[in-house]
Amino acid sequence: MLKYKKVIYIFIIMFSFFNKSMSDNTKTFFDFSINSINGDQINLSNYKGKTILIVNVASKCGFTKQYEDLQNLYDKLKVKGLIVLAIPSNQFGGQEPGSEDQIKNFCETNFNITFPITSKYEVKGNNAHPIYLWAKDSYGKSTVPKWNFHKILINNKGKVEETYASFTNPMAKKIIKKIEEIL
Repeated sequence: MLKYKKVIYIFIIMFSFFNKSMSDNTKTFFDFSINSINGDQINLSNYKGKTILIVNVASKCGFTKQYEDLQNLYDKLKVKGLIVLAIPSNQFGGQEPGSEDQIKNFCETNFNITFPITSKYEVKGNNAHPIYLWAKDSYGKSTVPKWNFHKILINNKGKVEETYASFTNPMAKKIIKKIEEIL
């Protein structure tokens, strides 16, 4: 009898861990919110059914020219359901030191950015915005930016589809092909 109780307890413990880990993976991108650069809250559930390209950005980076191609990509595919979401971060070489007003002005003046830009956030480490913590937990380390202009592609179901390094231009064939596949 004691032997059966131990087996039952082991199963209960196993299933309780199993259920806990399963619930952590049930969240999607659309379950989060983030502050816009204007100070408003962006409820990401408003993007349900859309494909989202998240990019951590910086104004004083060698990759800053990618803003132009992010805007071109957005202009080309927004009617099909693409959202580009720029998330400024100062975690890489101190290349985004400005205030949110300065960042917004820089993006609008130099690149005529019309896609959403968020407040400045950490994008790696324990203090990263919850979107980045979720992406790492649900997809793996490739979602953790190693530098500015790292890209995370979210499919229309709110799951990470693919990641792209900073060197990969937003208008690269492999990015456009993948986005068009999942739109």
